[in-house]
Amino acid sequence: MRPAATPEATVPPAQPPERVVARLRRHARVLTVPAILLIVLAGATAYGVGVVPELWQELAIIGAAALVALLGAFLPFLAWLTRRTTITTRRIIVRSGIFVRVRQEMLHSRGYDVTVRRTWLQSAFGSGDVRINTGHEQPFVLKDVPKPALVQGALQELMGEEHSRVADRRRAEQSMIDGDTVAWGGR
Repeated sequence: MRPAATPEATVPPAQPPERVVARLRRHARVLTVPAILLIVLAGATAYGVGVVPELWQELAIIGAAALVALLGAFLPFLAWLTRRTTITTRRIIVRSGIFVRVRQEMLHSRGYDVTVRRTWLQSAFGSGDVRINTGHEQPFVLKDVPKPALVQGALQELMGEEHSRVADRRRAEQSMIDGDTVAWGGR
């Protein structure tokens, strides 16, 4: 006859708290063209205001320059600033959007394969695309992240730990269903 299980024995062990491993943004190289545009625009605007004779022409040049600066430099900077990726011990969180906020999450237990894709320009600047294949839908892509090999290694390690943790939990649950004795704390 088997002894009755105590309530403490049926409670699975608590998971460690979720910690932030890395916070990433796209490589700042994407801001090169907006920065050059802003510099050229400032010079062209100063020249144009100095050349035209009428006040309304000066105001038109300043207004057009402000519009080009807003669309060509400020909005790309704001888009770069508002898109960020956070990697924690349990999941990957991608937040983006200027006017409409979008949050996309993927648990490490869903990822199977992590690969890095680098173009020649990305290789020159030390960045790349990290693709996480889940096996079910389209791959989860972290675009143009700095030091992609380091990110790939960290993600593979985190996914491996999560897969082993999920497997341990499933074994413990199956043991409880089967009525077996469970040894807690062993890995």
